[in-house]
Amino acid sequence: MRKVLFLTYYWPPSGKASVHWPLFIIKHLSKAGWQPIVLTVAEDTFNQKDESLLSEIPPSLKVVKAKAIEPFNLYRKFTGKTSGETLVASETISLENASLTHRLSIWIRMNLFIPDARIGWYPNAVAAGSRIFSDEKYDAIVSIGPPHSVHLAARSLAKKFDVPFVPVFIDPWTDIAYYRGFKRSALTLKTDNALEKAVLRDCFRAVFVTEAMEQDYLTKYSFMKGKSEILYWGYNEENFSGLAPEEAVSGKVLLHAGNIFDYQDSPGLWREIRRRNDSGEAIRIRFIGTVSPGIRNSISQNGLDGATEYRGFLPYGDVLRAMLGASYLLVCATESRHLPGKLFEYLRAGMPILAYGEDNDEIARLLKKSNAGMLLKYGDDPSVFFEAASSFRADNSVVKEYDRARIAEKLGKILDNAFN
Repeated sequence: MRKVLFLTYYWPPSGKASVHWPLFIIKHLSKAGWQPIVLTVAEDTFNQKDESLLSEIPPSLKVVKAKAIEPFNLYRKFTGKTSGETLVASETISLENASLTHRLSIWIRMNLFIPDARIGWYPNAVAAGSRIFSDEKYDAIVSIGPPHSVHLAARSLAKKFDVPFVPVFIDPWTDIAYYRGFKRSALTLKTDNALEKAVLRDCFRAVFVTEAMEQDYLTKYSFMKGKSEILYWGYNEENFSGLAPEEAVSGKVLLHAGNIFDYQDSPGLWREIRRRNDSGEAIRIRFIGTVSPGIRNSISQNGLDGATEYRGFLPYGDVLRAMLGASYLLVCATESRHLPGKLFEYLRAGMPILAYGEDNDEIARLLKKSNAGMLLKYGDDPSVFFEAASSFRADNSVVKEYDRARIAEKLGKILDNAFN
């Protein structure tokens, strides 16, 4: 069996959503004729932990860990947080916080850490990867980003040991959505673009999890023609099989799972829910994950504090149970290239999906193809969704196309071509 080295910064017990793609693809990859080994960070000091995901790691899988120099303990001290205090992604870049230390920390993050704040892992990842290759020959390398500094380590190892590498882009690199509204210097942008270009130029194939992101890169780099693939985020069927939904509450529940940021606010939705509740409909809003200060303020301004639950971080299985027990599922895209990974788990859960996004044709097509819900622009009237919700029921034959077992098979074929 041929062997592939996976470089991924996020790995159980990290609770980061980016864990799920490599974890579950790796679980199925041996069926496609490839034996994986994982190189990851020794400890991710930023994210919540989800110990339940440790049980998903195949017992036979070899996992190598390398230490990283992370800036987040310094960030805690700089912003007055206690050592070990959990950092909330939507708060660390929120513009609601106008303090000087917060604004200065954002500027440092955006301009001094290139391509990202995880670059401190790069030298140790290359050293650990070199030791792996000195012990045993591997036939290909796959890297998962963000953080996109992981791709730099994969590129260095691929060049050193003369093997093909395949970077997987969960999100865009130099113009990822959360850079919106922040100033990056001309030198920072020039350096970041040069690194991105070098990775894409030297890889065997680049994998993108959305069609729109792939098209954006094909437009940006003409040399990418013929060397890109689309593998959707997908969902893991094994985690849904036999899973009981969360016990129902009185009334209806609109659920959002994952991080939600200031720039994803939809005040028209909160006004519509307030209007319906005033008419006796009783809709509760339930957030699982992190919620930015701007979103919380918007909900308060619409008088919905009493109808809103902030559950924070939950183990993965509990999140899926909450999806199955909800009445409606909310997902907020940020741009045309953004296809949130949770959308595929929403599709599998089968509840009506309300998606927000500006000109996101890809989400609209997926929802229409599966009859799972509708996409609205942030300024649209959401009453049309609630009026049509009873007609939405996801077509399971369509949803099965996004099972990660099938996606792993496709990745195996890409690696076959790289090896050959």
